[in-house]
Amino acid sequence: MKSSEETPEVLHYTAFSADPSGGNPAGVVLDASGLDDAGMLAVAARLGYSESVFLTPPPEGLGEPGRAFTVRYFSPVAEVPFCGHATVAAAVALGERTGPGDLVFATRAGEVPVSVAERDGTLRATLTSVVPYVEDAAAGDVTEALAALDWPAADLDPALPPRIAFAGARHLVLAAASRERLADLDYDFERLRSLMLRLDLTTVQLVWRESAAVFHVRDPFPVGGVVEDPATGAAAAAFGAYARALGLVPEASLLTLHQGEDLGRPAELTVELRAGDPRVRVTGAGARM
Repeated sequence: MKSSEETPEVLHYTAFSADPSGGNPAGVVLDASGLDDAGMLAVAARLGYSESVFLTPPPEGLGEPGRAFTVRYFSPVAEVPFCGHATVAAAVALGERTGPGDLVFATRAGEVPVSVAERDGTLRATLTSVVPYVEDAAAGDVTEALAALDWPAADLDPALPPRIAFAGARHLVLAAASRERLADLDYDFERLRSLMLRLDLTTVQLVWRESAAVFHVRDPFPVGGVVEDPATGAAAAAFGAYARALGLVPEASLLTLHQGEDLGRPAELTVELRAGDPRVRVTGAGARM
């Protein structure tokens, strides 16, 4: 295996934006077969992006040659089971090299089908999540999260109650009652990190509902060593499951999530729910940086 000092080619892509100055950057290593775990973590730490993605040959029998991969994701401080924006980034990078079409990624969270399509000269990737779940959030944990955020409970939207949602990774969903509340984010990094580690959360998804199918979201990510994620595909998938489970949207819906605006890296995530299919599809553009 290569040491962390001997790294393969690392590509830089942004996801959920066709503009390299928007969206969420990811390091993409299309051939990580020479890296061990420490080497992957070292690359991710050096880059400092919220996640980097590493591709190696797939398990036997998974997909067509060149269209299926084992995929791992690392933040600057730890491996995560699934990352949506890095999935989109890797899929767009592959699409540029092998053309649009279907891919399948074997992740720690399960198999994730991804399709790449070109529209108006821009490649867009759609991931299909693993089967999601939504569970109650304990009142004490919500109280602790609000204390870490310095958000009064009265600033929450009672129509969107707190829940923990999973579609490859676990996220605590908290809904702000106003866009101003969502914009004001200055949290206690270590306090929120400790709670998230105890609850096995990847991010806290903070959301404000603009209209029936349009939402604005922010995702603190202290467990990854990052203050905030500019665009979070895994949380978008989890939020789609949350919205459906609570009956906030029809069983078949197309939702638009805006993220990154408060960081100066605007991103757009499209969440699709299909009747009769519990999985959630998340679509976004990508671009090489």
